[in-house]
Amino acid sequence: MKTCRRSVSPIPTSNMTWPSSFFRPAQPAVSGPADGVTYAELPPDLRLSGHVHCYWQLRTERALAEPFCYRVVADGCMDVFFAAARPTESFVMGFATACTVFPLGNSFHYTGIRFLPGAFPVLFGLPAADFTDRCEPLTGVLPQTARFLAEEIPPGMSLETAKPLLDAFVLRCLSDTTLRFDPRLLNALNLILQTQGTARVETDLDAGVSARQLRRVFAFYIGDTPKTFSRVVRFQHLLNQRSVGSLRQEKVFYDAGYYDQAHFIKEFKTFYGLTPTVAWP
Repeated sequence: MKTCRRSVSPIPTSNMTWPSSFFRPAQPAVSGPADGVTYAELPPDLRLSGHVHCYWQLRTERALAEPFCYRVVADGCMDVFFAAARPTESFVMGFATACTVFPLGNSFHYTGIRFLPGAFPVLFGLPAADFTDRCEPLTGVLPQTARFLAEEIPPGMSLETAKPLLDAFVLRCLSDTTLRFDPRLLNALNLILQTQGTARVETDLDAGVSARQLRRVFAFYIGDTPKTFSRVVRFQHLLNQRSVGSLRQEKVFYDAGYYDQAHFIKEFKTFYGLTPTVAWP
């Protein structure tokens, strides 16, 4: 298993505002309490709104008759999460280039912090590319964070009770960090997010550097190329519309830059793991 080492970005920085606070990544709903599985999100302290999208909880209300698999769709974010019954078991999940399916068994309770794109490398100084399409034990990556979860979060704590503790911890990380961002990344991120992923990376992203340099910047902060991140942002924009009917009738996938319906369905399946009609029957 790859061991990630703390590193310092060699990239020039700026005091400009981080733009991803207006990006609203979505994850699919799961079965409700009647089916034994619930998923919930809580917003962070307002002072963290530019860095943390939400705190989340995925748990069973009772032991399930069959093992459960949870689908995590591509959302451009990085997550730190832990087993609520055993906070010593904690992990970091990086930028995902496709849907990831986790087999969780018959009984589980997980709590997590979902960091907005770019926030994890800024707060912890680790390159996002080291975690792309990976889920790593937190002890080998951020031992102090793993220690906090193991020592300060009592086993079985609910999301509502854990939220103030998680807020306080991330705020301490924020206060210990000099928030200086690369202006080349900020310019490109603003364009990608404002155009909802439809900007043409090759021609529209005028970041003042070569395409190779921009890819290096995105690898450090985001975890992949500007083109891949744009595809995820475009997918997330359509995912938030939540309506297959409108997608069919209004053909909004053309406006989102897909060549045709087949292109849209293929990309949706890559990032969601299902076709739109199966995902939204």
